[in-house]
Amino acid sequence: MTQLRLGLIGAGSWALAAHLPILEAARDDVEFVGVCRHGGDALGRIKERYGFRVASEDYRDVLAAGADIVVIASPTADHYTHAMAALEAGAHVLCEKPFTMTAAQAWSLVDTAERTGRHLLVSFGWNFAPMITRTRDALAAEGIGTVEHLAITMSSQTRELLADTGAYPDASPDTAPEQATWTDPLKSGGGYGQAQLSHALALALGLTGVRARGAFALMAAPLGARVELHDAICLALTDGGICSVGGASAHLGVDGNKHHLAVEAVGSGGQFTVDVFRERVSLFRTGSGQQDLPVTPGEGAYDGGRAVRRLIDLALGRTTDNPAPGELGARTVEALELAYRSAASGLFETVS
Repeated sequence: MTQLRLGLIGAGSWALAAHLPILEAARDDVEFVGVCRHGGDALGRIKERYGFRVASEDYRDVLAAGADIVVIASPTADHYTHAMAALEAGAHVLCEKPFTMTAAQAWSLVDTAERTGRHLLVSFGWNFAPMITRTRDALAAEGIGTVEHLAITMSSQTRELLADTGAYPDASPDTAPEQATWTDPLKSGGGYGQAQLSHALALALGLTGVRARGAFALMAAPLGARVELHDAICLALTDGGICSVGGASAHLGVDGNKHHLAVEAVGSGGQFTVDVFRERVSLFRTGSGQQDLPVTPGEGAYDGGRAVRRLIDLALGRTTDNPAPGELGARTVEALELAYRSAASGLFETVS
């Protein structure tokens, strides 16, 4: 195969900012076949700008045109339908986060990808960052034992976006984000948990391999927002450990709009700290002591293009390494689903 036929479903602001520039730079490997989004004027401009052969408001037209790889950046409520159709059509799939609205949907996609023999990736950008893959490899070589305590903290500049008073600073300036994608619970599934803590959970769960079995959560929606801006979550883990998750919508301009994100895990045989804001990774094992992994300045910044590059490499057989598979996406959805159930009920919710 000399070129991969590309289908893009959901060519909104984030796809224009994060995905299309990377795909355009990979034109030697990628043929722009089909694009889908709502809004005929914007759709026409994108078709002309990038040279897609087919442009339609119906995702089925994109798949019918033929696609080897499909990037899905539609609203969260549509991810399951679009990803399932793309996998069944024989495409390798990169799905934006949050992966799906429910854990049942997520695990169904995992099963389908396995049955069809297709690669399924979730766009958890930090999981592809070199500082994180080095940490993953170091933990694979010598872990920290059974995870007893996991702490996840995150804040990012989503205050205006989620309160419907402004845009996300990393959005494309050419196409304004459709606010309902983020602030209508029927489309988004929630607020900061879905928009940002999905990233933080993917980072932590990807490094540790843990899975949530229960949650108690408090969520706050100041500024009259329809979705929550802040989260405080306690998770019970299947291996007996516990996890605290804190997420906050920060003000625009804080620390140059760089995300604050840190994960600390304490296990039976050691512990580690990963801080992408301070760009630091520290490992401690009871047998060998402490080790600080090298981190190049700038590695902690979010890069939404890494997942697209990996989709291309996986589809072309250049690598078999997928740092953000559907299975990891499903575990993040499980944890968030429990958290939202708990915030609604006021009770400790467990996997049914």
